[in-house]
Amino acid sequence: MIPSVVLAPLAGGPSTPELAAAVANAGGLGFVAAGYLTPDELEVRLARARELTDGPLGVNLFVLEERPIDTEAVAAYARRLQAEGEEVGEPRFDDDHVAEKLEVTIAAGVEVVSTTFAPPSRSLITVASTNNITVWATVASVDDARQAAAAGANVLVAQGSEAGGHRASYDDQDETDLPLIELLGALRDATDLPLVAAGGIVDPATADAARAAGATAVQAGTAFLLCPEAGTNAAYRHAVERGGPTAVTRAFTGRRARAIVNRFMREHPKHRRPTRRSIT
Repeated sequence: MIPSVVLAPLAGGPSTPELAAAVANAGGLGFVAAGYLTPDELEVRLARARELTDGPLGVNLFVLEERPIDTEAVAAYARRLQAEGEEVGEPRFDDDHVAEKLEVTIAAGVEVVSTTFAPPSRSLITVASTNNITVWATVASVDDARQAAAAGANVLVAQGSEAGGHRASYDDQDETDLPLIELLGALRDATDLPLVAAGGIVDPATADAARAAGATAVQAGTAFLLCPEAGTNAAYRHAVERGGPTAVTRAFTGRRARAIVNRFMREHPKHRRPTRRSIT
């Protein structure tokens, strides 16, 4: 059974064991983000979450695929970033310790593993299912969904273009995003897997619209950023409280991500594209 409300993973700071536990204790599914953590730190956070709740918990894993690097573009951007006092190292690839993090996740007895950035591997799904863990794959297009379904995912998290944070599309190409309701319709025609709607879920009306479009449950992230249990830092909280326009940018990590427009994004316009969505 999928809880009707799901906490988005919120990797990079806002994700805390306390927030995941609070959502689980309220009847939802609380996620602990594994991204940007070492396996040891993930183990600590999962142990803390389990101390606080016996409700359902999930872990989100980054599934990364090595891609060709445009070394000239990276070098040019690195030179521009010197004005920010930032030094950019050599491009490198790692798999974010996904195998070790999966072992930690299994040991913690969580109910769900979700994946972002690429389809889950067959070996991940085999290991998870052997340990009675459901695998959710985050997708942003019909093509993503077909790859995830072919790999054996049990549930699809449909990420509409309204979503904050990194885009989940596997190819990370520009101008391929669909608004959530349109994406849900396309996925409903393409797959029989349960759908969890993500992107722009901010109130009962948007949640009801997503369910009417075919979602079994809704996943929210920005809506939880100001919770006292969230690890959202003071500057981030202030920006969310203030509101304002957002845009999709590559300026911070190279991958597309939706963020509140700030000075850094304005000064690196080649690495973002405008959008109409705002936080209010």
